[in-house]
Amino acid sequence: MNRIYHIRRLAGVLAGLAGFLVSFGASAPAAFATHVPPPGAGGHAPPPDPATVVAGGMPGWQIALIAVGAALLAATLAVLLDRARARRHGVTTTA
Repeated sequence: MNRIYHIRRLAGVLAGLAGFLVSFGASAPAAFATHVPPPGAGGHAPPPDPATVVAGGMPGWQIALIAVGAALLAATLAVLLDRARARRHGVTTTA
């Protein structure tokens, strides 16, 4: 085995671990975001302010930007994977 194969495998493992950590980091704050009632409230939290409920959310241009970025990333990875697979199997020509 040559060194490049081992380096590529190590880079793939590190990329997978980094992706796992990023996905865990993105989901953990939402999981721990619970409303704690103030002391003396009898266990019942006051109702949320309607203005804050309506004001939340993400603008449409941000959603579109994320979708375009994800599509470009997927296309780039697909091209790189196709080129790596073609390089590994060799190029065949027909006469």
